[in-house]
Amino acid sequence: MEANASVDMFSKVLENQLLQTTKLVEEHLDSEIQKLDQMDEDELERLKEKRLEALKKAQQQKQEWLSKGHGEYREIPSERDFFQEVKESKKVVCHFYRDSTFRCKILDRHLVILSKKHLETKFLKLNVEKAPFLCERLRIKVIPTLALVKDGKTQDFVVGFSDLGNTDDFTTETLEWRLGCSDILNYR
Repeated sequence: MEANASVDMFSKVLENQLLQTTKLVEEHLDSEIQKLDQMDEDELERLKEKRLEALKKAQQQKQEWLSKGHGEYREIPSERDFFQEVKESKKVVCHFYRDSTFRCKILDRHLVILSKKHLETKFLKLNVEKAPFLCERLRIKVIPTLALVKDGKTQDFVVGFSDLGNTDDFTTETLEWRLGCSDILNYR
């Protein structure tokens, strides 16, 4: 009996909170609609111009990224190329892999998808057998490893699949979330 009363009370409190929140959101939306209704032609034109300028800027940024090799997942042949690629772009994900490692192929599938979706980040892969100095310098001991580089500095690593649920059948969204946690891509 007492448990039912407690549940009823909790439900009423929750319902009341939800109602108050809904009212606040509705009031905010109403005020925004009222602002838009009260705009004159000049204000609407300025708003339109601002939006158009923002779209142009975004398109220029996209073209710049594409010219720097963003939008594709590709292999780089050597350590020297790694340093050059990292200098060119603000955000880079580099997959340190070995051909004979099955899990590297799993990671490749996901990185191909993410490279096309997140143009703000450059996606690369480097064979560890061609990069012994770099692997030693970055202390890469487990394959696959993703080095997450921001502004030319290695920020974070995704080592193996431990951050991805410790399973071979993690989703692309799980990897996307993990990279977003390191702010190496814009995760929404």
